[in-house]
Amino acid sequence: MLKIFNLKASTGGKDILKGLNLEIKAGEVHAIMGPNGSGKSTLANVLSGKPGYQVSGEINFEGKKLNNVPIEERAQNGIFLAFQYPLEIPGVNTSNFLRTAINSIRKSKGEKELDALSFIKLIKEKASELKIDEKFLSRQLNVGFSGGEKKKNEILQMKLLEPKFSVLDETDSGLDIDALRIVADGVNSYKNKDNSFLIITHYQRLLDYIKPDFIHVLSDGKIIKTGRSELGQQLEKTGYKHLN
Repeated sequence: MLKIFNLKASTGGKDILKGLNLEIKAGEVHAIMGPNGSGKSTLANVLSGKPGYQVSGEINFEGKKLNNVPIEERAQNGIFLAFQYPLEIPGVNTSNFLRTAINSIRKSKGEKELDALSFIKLIKEKASELKIDEKFLSRQLNVGFSGGEKKKNEILQMKLLEPKFSVLDETDSGLDIDALRIVADGVNSYKNKDNSFLIITHYQRLLDYIKPDFIHVLSDGKIIKTGRSELGQQLEKTGYKHLN
């Protein structure tokens, strides 16, 4: 599904990714771990198409080169990014935002847009699965939301948009144990043989709930070690220094 070869990325004259290679197949969950400043969030931003980076190497998604594909087209093609720090957007109603997003995706696929009643039925169903109070859907997007509510709202977007490839950038940061379980359950319920995930995290605790097929350690812009779930448990005990 996703193949990355010799990916390099810089911004502000600073080299961040320095020749990263990675392949993620349909149905797989991969996790990226690594110390602060290793390039984890830069990788997430580059995959989503965020501007401001000078990028070389190759990013192929379902056989199509993504390097020069704009951010909105990547989303229409099925790439989703859950932000580490979701933005608050005053004046934008959460429900209206989500309906606009899902209809934009449907329109790009040549599908009929959802009418108001169909959308309300769908969003209530998905919100209930994530234990999101319906009153939050009528509030301004993320404004006044707790950290956990913002992250659950990100997972709600994912389940509504039904992406093929989801990047979760430190979705576990700022979550208490109950919110963490709800977010993890939301991800696990969406996993299937046709989609895949890249989970970026500092901690093993999220990977106790979302079991990855592979864990990669990112250091100084490169993947320096790859392993199964046991690698995360090892890192929790010993840290990263012994890998250098």
